[in-house]
Amino acid sequence: MKNHCHRLMLLILLTLPGPLLHGEEVLVAAASNFTRPLQELARMFREQSGHELQLAFGSSGRLYAQILNGAPYQVFLSADEEKPDRLEKQGLTVPGSRITYARGRLLLWSASRAITGPDVLRKLEGKLALANPELAPYGRAAEQVLENLELKQATQASWVLGENIAQTFQFVETGNALMGFVAASQLAGRQDQANAWPVASNLHEPIRQDGVLLKRAESCAACAAFMDFLQSDQARNLIRAMGYDL
Repeated sequence: MKNHCHRLMLLILLTLPGPLLHGEEVLVAAASNFTRPLQELARMFREQSGHELQLAFGSSGRLYAQILNGAPYQVFLSADEEKPDRLEKQGLTVPGSRITYARGRLLLWSASRAITGPDVLRKLEGKLALANPELAPYGRAAEQVLENLELKQATQASWVLGENIAQTFQFVETGNALMGFVAASQLAGRQDQANAWPVASNLHEPIRQDGVLLKRAESCAACAAFMDFLQSDQARNLIRAMGYDL
């Protein structure tokens, strides 16, 4: 009878909603373009599972370097596929855990004027902001756009480089740059989204954003649960609504 009661109590606990169970903390390193979506996803995940996400944002290149230097991240959400692939090959990830959680979209945006196409770059009269191509995949995509438009040399003297796409956005928003290449997700839901020109996808390589569980997450059930959640219809609908392709 006693064993039966114990089994019944365990069954009840396992069927309780997530937030009533003891939650774990998951340390997530994410590319800065994904700040707004991930903050909302973290709230949704916490309400459903009881697990808390501790979020660290930065350029993918900077986060990758921190991981190599022993930073205690458990999940890495990069703005490209290259860095998670490198970590896999270096044996620093949980095998089979890599996913593509979003495909980024690039916009040319100004906080002070409407931009209807790339012609504004041919007669640029101010600073042009882009993320550092050496650190940030969105910056590399922006550089490819300028190369394909044959405008790299003509505009390079006007460049203002952000360490990541969040800093690049701030340069434009504060008027320190006349215009800049930003992530579509940064303008999602804003009225001044109309000031932006959606960059044609054939002007740069696809911005495939991959996520992976790092070796520290090997026995972390909450980490695996978060990766599953990222692929749920609920999460994907929010990611799409925030300006990404899937």
